[in-house]
Amino acid sequence: MQRVRLLIYVAVCMIFVLGLTACGAKASETGAVNSALNDDGLNESITADVAEPEKSEITSTEVDAENDVNSEALEQNGAVSGKDTLVVVFSATGTTKGVAEKIAAITDADLYEIVPADPYSDADLNWNDNNSRTTKEQNDSSARPAIGSEAISLEGYKTIYIGYPIWWGEEPRIMDTFVESYNFDGITMIPFCTSGGSGIGRSGKNLAEHAGSGNWLDGDRLQGSASEADIQSWIDGLQ
Repeated sequence: MQRVRLLIYVAVCMIFVLGLTACGAKASETGAVNSALNDDGLNESITADVAEPEKSEITSTEVDAENDVNSEALEQNGAVSGKDTLVVVFSATGTTKGVAEKIAAITDADLYEIVPADPYSDADLNWNDNNSRTTKEQNDSSARPAIGSEAISLEGYKTIYIGYPIWWGEEPRIMDTFVESYNFDGITMIPFCTSGGSGIGRSGKNLAEHAGSGNWLDGDRLQGSASEADIQSWIDGLQ
């Protein structure tokens, strides 16, 4: 009889242990299911509408860079610089632009580059080719190549240095496009050019005639390699 009671007691204990094991397994399974839901992103949709939007971090460096870009754009349009001198330049190969930058530095002027809407390729600039783009343009006094750079406000400027290379003894036709697009009343206009050897010729007078406004001084040819001292001497001699 005692042995029977012992067997019954053992059986009850085993049933109790098995019950606890089953509950633990069920809890573990539930946790695994929840984990799977999170991994699939299903639960995330529940909280997406109430979660705080992600904030993009904008560093002070990025803010300063953006301000610099905005300031540069305003200065390019002559809006806020407060300077009374402007250097305008068209430069197909960079030679004339180098001179223009030196003039701007010496005179503390703003710099505006005339950029063609259709850039000139090396083939376009081949003066030995009678069918090249520049040859055709220079042989057509009515040609007016389009300007791709944004328009500039001339308000506040009293002096404008205007530079360009000499093509076929004259100013590039895109310079005629520029001067015919603005009113230079009350502004002293100072032409300058670079070339392989030709002087400024009639190019300055041509620009004055096409502009129809402004006080145009006689211009001069400057060496592409001119030093700041050379340019300063030229500026000092202007009348």
